[in-house]
Amino acid sequence: MDERNPTSTEVEELTLALLHCRGEVARLREREHLFSTLVDSLNAVLWALDWYNHRVIYVSPAYERIFGRSAALLLADYQEWRNSIYPDDLDYAADSLAKVLETGAVETREYRIIRGDGQLRWLNDKCFIGREGEAGDPHIIVGIAEDITEKKQLEGELHRLATTDVLTQSSNRRHFFECALREFEHARQFATPLAFLLLDIDDFKQINDRYGHQMGDQVLQRLAQCGASILRRGDLFGRIGGEEFAALFPGCEPTLAQQIAERLQREVKRLGFSHQGKAFAITVSQGLTSLEPDDQSLDALFARADAAMYVAKRQGKNQIVRG
Repeated sequence: MDERNPTSTEVEELTLALLHCRGEVARLREREHLFSTLVDSLNAVLWALDWYNHRVIYVSPAYERIFGRSAALLLADYQEWRNSIYPDDLDYAADSLAKVLETGAVETREYRIIRGDGQLRWLNDKCFIGREGEAGDPHIIVGIAEDITEKKQLEGELHRLATTDVLTQSSNRRHFFECALREFEHARQFATPLAFLLLDIDDFKQINDRYGHQMGDQVLQRLAQCGASILRRGDLFGRIGGEEFAALFPGCEPTLAQQIAERLQREVKRLGFSHQGKAFAITVSQGLTSLEPDDQSLDALFARADAAMYVAKRQGKNQIVRG
């Protein structure tokens, strides 16, 4: 085979090609370094899943920070992802992930995880189809999971502030009546019993005048705690005025509602207070009513209970009057 020495022109072209390749490699390395730096600093988990083989093929470094678990274990075993999800949310997380096969993307997935150290965290995990298989079927699903625990806690605190009476920690007037209206409509629709109770602390102004507003606040707080401890699960209890409280008993027959009101009456009388060595007790006047076939609105129950409560006041206080 004949061999010849390359010409100077060929050498120059080869040299330029090599230099170009080295430049491209350097640029690729620079881009890879930049991408790696961005991914490392991102406070969210980037992930990729081989759907049909149920295998996680990529997870970013933030996984170990957010999940508090080993990325190597996740890459080795898909079950590690399922094990990290809060049990009550596992079905939702799995079903919503599968929905991406139908829709192409799922952007509103929120569920809880249990970190490796036992902490409960909230995630917003968006996912979409990244690549299709040879038959055109979805093959690779990619996503980004962001820790939204602080956001959820703030939402919960804002909801609590919006629905809770600050002093007594019971439902405020607006929240109580919103919930009561839903229960009223349900009772009307399904013809189930419903009872409504109003109660007012007797001579509360005298308590404030004699012992001070700080003691008056303590009385309100103790009464709210007493009411919450006596009511059944599913009952509503709230402060709807200065010293006025209300309760709603869904699915409660009149006889049982009367028994609950009587128990509340007894427990309130057992509350003991002391101010500068002087002990005192409190009583409440209660107006109780139940849903009737002709009631067209929650206002009808409220009006009867309110009228009955004021009858209790006029008749000597510390008693229950049905309306």
